[in-house]
Amino acid sequence: MIQDADRFHRLRWWGLAAISLGVALIIMDATIVAVATPAIIESLDLTTTQVQWVQEVYTLVFAALLMVWGTMSDRIGRRRLLLIGLGIFVGASILCAFATSGTWLIAARALQGVGGSMILPTTLALLNATFRGSERSIAFAVWGSTIGSMAAVGPVVGGWLTSAFSWHWAFWINLPFGILVIIGVLICVPESRQRGASRFTDWVGAGASILGFGMLVFALIEGRAYGWWEATDSAPVSLGGFSIIPILFVLAVVVLGVLVLRERSRVAAGKSVLLDVTLFRIPTFSNGNVTALTVSLGEFGLILSLPLWFQYVLGMDALQAGLALLPLAVGSFVASGSIHSLGKYLSPVQMVRLGILLEIVSLAVMALLIRPDSTLWVTGVPLFFYGMGVGFATAQLTQLILVDVPLDKSGQASSTQSTARQVGSALGIAILGTALFTTLRAGTEARLSDQIAADPAVGDLVAGVSDSAGALIAELAGNPATAPIADAAREALTQGVSVAAWIAISALVVGLLTTIPLGRRVAEESAEEPRAVDAES
Repeated sequence: MIQDADRFHRLRWWGLAAISLGVALIIMDATIVAVATPAIIESLDLTTTQVQWVQEVYTLVFAALLMVWGTMSDRIGRRRLLLIGLGIFVGASILCAFATSGTWLIAARALQGVGGSMILPTTLALLNATFRGSERSIAFAVWGSTIGSMAAVGPVVGGWLTSAFSWHWAFWINLPFGILVIIGVLICVPESRQRGASRFTDWVGAGASILGFGMLVFALIEGRAYGWWEATDSAPVSLGGFSIIPILFVLAVVVLGVLVLRERSRVAAGKSVLLDVTLFRIPTFSNGNVTALTVSLGEFGLILSLPLWFQYVLGMDALQAGLALLPLAVGSFVASGSIHSLGKYLSPVQMVRLGILLEIVSLAVMALLIRPDSTLWVTGVPLFFYGMGVGFATAQLTQLILVDVPLDKSGQASSTQSTARQVGSALGIAILGTALFTTLRAGTEARLSDQIAADPAVGDLVAGVSDSAGALIAELAGNPATAPIADAAREALTQGVSVAAWIAISALVVGLLTTIPLGRRVAEESAEEPRAVDAES
């Protein structure tokens, strides 16, 4: 036992590498598939609805199950659940690669979401249990930078694989790297779990969590398609002309509210719970989760809108658009490498604030300077500093959230902060996506008001530009008769990117303000604390 503990301690940095690669797989998966989608549509002859669900079922299942797996990992073992999740994720990726129909691919993507939801909270809980003091800061910095940078690297990898090979390789790539992660975790990462935990019996709470978060994330993702209040013409389901989205929001709030009350009463009675609500009495945990949600909302301002702008305004292909996002990944890794040195001068909460400030300034510069004819310098330099901000804020915020949490509840705490980030991301998609596409349509219509009044067919083309999220711009630009419409749409889409950036800035400012309570009490850990290697016997 002692020899195993010593071996795992010596190999802990290799374990960090394996864990980070596992996180990279699930983060990249969404962006790789997004780039490969046009090729998948052509190959499998997907309907519009199927295209939407190929993208969104992964996120929906992922977010709905996070809380459940975080709690289960505390009981059955965090490494064990991570390995199960990796096995499911890799197996589902193989099923995706062999898909011959849209239904098959959607089902396999849902299974990928199950595996991914096991991986994310368990990786964080394992780092929290393995590293201490300044080493924990470094480990969280690498973990956080991986999340921030892989969202930018994914389009590059996806564009290259799809153009050089086929869309199938967007999924096959998970097989060799997944096997490598499994081997690395088995050799280098110790098991950890909650000692003396009672048998889990809160299955009603688990079901309520899945249902509540599932409805909430579905409503946020599908709100624009179904209509936020009145049902859209293309809405699959409506209630007498009204959208089902407000109803889902209300039901989600009711279910999650009842869940919290139920968990509180079960904790008081000493019963098994999905979520120990007493964790929210820890100031760093409760306030940090609020910060994580608002920051995640703001951070999606770029990832959502810039790839569209690169392709439909500047005329790049998918691979070029991915390469244009690389400065973000570079900045994130630079931040990761400098955290240890900066830690001598700045506390974790000060680094979080520095990161958020860098994000705010970078977005503001881009929002002010971006034009339809901008060069890549206008986006590349702000993206680099924005990436640094993501690296500082994400990693150190994670440390602040978990720093006072008892080790035996690391899984619950990790899944809670992961869920807060996922809900924030879904909010970002909903709010910023609506702002982007509303500005695209309204801005194009305003620039072409005279032409639309003279010829209603122009209005139909403008609607087509909006419905295609800007993809129709290139086709319109190729025809001299419709080129003015394309020019107006390019200007409107650029304005939409700027509007989305300013909304993201507002969310980040709120996130910055929520760090004020964090600064009142920051637990400073001693590097001399004993190692938390809770090996299985």
